[in-house]
Amino acid sequence: MKVLVIGAGIGGLGAAVALSDRGFDVDVVEIKPNFSVYGVGISQPANGLRALRTLGVLDDVLAAGFQFDDADFYDADGELIAHVPSGLGDAATPARIALSRVNLHEILIAAAERHQVKVRYGTAVESFTDRGDGVDVVCSDGRRERYDLIAAFDGIRSATRRRLFGPEYDATYSGFGVFRIARPRPAELTSARVYQALGVKAGFMPLSAATMYMYLVSDDPEGVVHDPAQFHRIMRERMGPFADGSLPGRARDSLGPESAGIVWSPISDVLLPLPWFRGRVGVLGDAAHACAPHLAQGAAMALEDAVVLAEELAGAGLLAERLERFQQRRFPRVKFVQDVSHAILAAEMGIDESNYRAAYAEMRAHLPEQSRQTDRRLDQPA
Repeated sequence: MKVLVIGAGIGGLGAAVALSDRGFDVDVVEIKPNFSVYGVGISQPANGLRALRTLGVLDDVLAAGFQFDDADFYDADGELIAHVPSGLGDAATPARIALSRVNLHEILIAAAERHQVKVRYGTAVESFTDRGDGVDVVCSDGRRERYDLIAAFDGIRSATRRRLFGPEYDATYSGFGVFRIARPRPAELTSARVYQALGVKAGFMPLSAATMYMYLVSDDPEGVVHDPAQFHRIMRERMGPFADGSLPGRARDSLGPESAGIVWSPISDVLLPLPWFRGRVGVLGDAAHACAPHLAQGAAMALEDAVVLAEELAGAGLLAERLERFQQRRFPRVKFVQDVSHAILAAEMGIDESNYRAAYAEMRAHLPEQSRQTDRRLDQPA
């Protein structure tokens, strides 16, 4: 079987490796002109790490990242609200690893190269025609090929999704955005920390012995365009509620015009109902099920898609039957992640002057057990 993977992000590269490892002939096209990564750091939970083990790159990820287990939740003054032990992982798999997105992409690109997968950068799919027994593809570089299957991991703004299903399933903006930046890591930061103020949340996780990843979630009008030259000023302003001397207070005060590498992105959702495939062409990863980042499961879900797709395509039965098995395995899991992630976002951003005491009391009483139940479900096989 000859497969075209659209998109050389985490999911697309993972699919290329997984499919190639099972003997499929794989091509990858990527619309970006060269290797580039948008973002700062990324946390990979145990279920994502198991997918990376299947791809043969877990040791590289372990070497590049920082392992941690627990998360602590604080109020704006730096008072502990709840300590949340992780329910993920086992003796062979850490609960979580954080590493830079660049490192993760480099690891996956190297794995694709070892499998002799060719990635054609600066190349888009101009058209595809499903003939029933194959898909005729015309690419922007003039190449014309026939494939047995197209698996599009082309992201939250997927052109493939629009071609197959129309604009009805375009991404839905949540009303919130997130700033991200890498900063020097204080020695006391050895696991995840979240600081909750009224209508704004700051989070921190270690990336390496020297660096940490900081993110800031707050509301933003739909369609807003921030001037990158003002990112540091906007962050400082929105981090005003955090106490001086606290971790977010110190991080805020360190931001200035020289602070490089800040990125901002809107938080949007996509949940494409089944089927994700129309005939021999389908969308996967963020193109099918982008979600809020509040469970740190977006990349893990894309990697699981990649591994499960390869497993099912290598199985028995007609192609339509194999694709149906894949979709039935994946949809309940990604919907669960999206529902929980969105609920966390809504709860955190709904904290205001009138309800913060009750909200913090609820977190103290129930957050550890709620997290344990979520982790228990996600720790099950994909």
